[in-house]
Amino acid sequence: MDNQRLNTTGFNQVEDEDIELKLRPQTFDDYFGQEKVKENMKVFIQAALGRGETLDHVLLYGQPGLGKTTLSQIIASEMGAKLKITSGPAIERQGDMAAILNDLAEGDFLFIDEIHRLNRNVEELLYSAMEDFVLDIVIGKGPGARSIRLDLPRFTLVGATTRIGLLTAPLRDRFGMVHHLEPYSVEELQRVVTRSSSVLDVDIEPLGAEEIARRARGTPRIANRLLKRVRDFAQVQYDGVITQEVSNSSLNKLEIDPVGLDTVDKKILRAIIEKFGGGPVGLDTLAASIDEEPGTLEDVAEPYLLQLGFIQRTPRGRMVTRHGYKHMGLEALAQDEPLTIFDM
Repeated sequence: MDNQRLNTTGFNQVEDEDIELKLRPQTFDDYFGQEKVKENMKVFIQAALGRGETLDHVLLYGQPGLGKTTLSQIIASEMGAKLKITSGPAIERQGDMAAILNDLAEGDFLFIDEIHRLNRNVEELLYSAMEDFVLDIVIGKGPGARSIRLDLPRFTLVGATTRIGLLTAPLRDRFGMVHHLEPYSVEELQRVVTRSSSVLDVDIEPLGAEEIARRARGTPRIANRLLKRVRDFAQVQYDGVITQEVSNSSLNKLEIDPVGLDTVDKKILRAIIEKFGGGPVGLDTLAASIDEEPGTLEDVAEPYLLQLGFIQRTPRGRMVTRHGYKHMGLEALAQDEPLTIFDM
């Protein structure tokens, strides 16, 4: 399970990717949410431009879909620089990283998504590149091996990660700016949905946008995907205008409930309650019981269930809280459960 599960067929994939690019904000004014990060970045950008320097390296972390790639594009644009994009898993050898770094020009931005997944040997090559703007390459093997140091243009590395705890301290400490992107509020997502609907040339009422925002799990990417699917229902089954009634009906058909849980989230809660007596249950056991990968549960579904207070992690495994029981319509069972941290 991942965010792609909101697409029920593959026919719209190419179209959705094209639309996704159009929906990306191009300036800070169009980038809603993350106000503290934006205000600080504006100051840092203005200061760097005033001194005629490149921007210090930036690390962005937070759950998927919060706009890390988009924000990096805006930062590069504000600096008047080119942005080159790659990802940690795509860089397998030191030679790959050396080629990417050697291809940069003065002032360029290099964006590495999922930077926590860089190979350790590749990561070590970044240390001197980030700190001293040099590239240390070893030529040859054994006693005849020698090291060559190549000068690099001054560049800005923007790293993005969903799991900052997996970054090694030497790499993390070389970023001059570290920003945590927070989940969006309903009001912020409503602004995102309203802007996206204008880009898509879709008529939407404020309450219709609010209903989509409420079920988007605090994530702009999911809000935009839900908007596109609701637009389809509005076009085919209604008069094309997205009202609250249209949003509510369409999202119910997509099995997205009023707080944003989908079928997999409910499978998790139901499995813990019905198969394991409310928990605790280990992650691997839980994943096997609903035929999902443990990593998918831990990285995609679990964070949102934790945010809502529907489950909690304990040393012995996952447990459903009283709030989780209540949401699943099992209030009587919830009263028999022991107090959790969410009830104190």
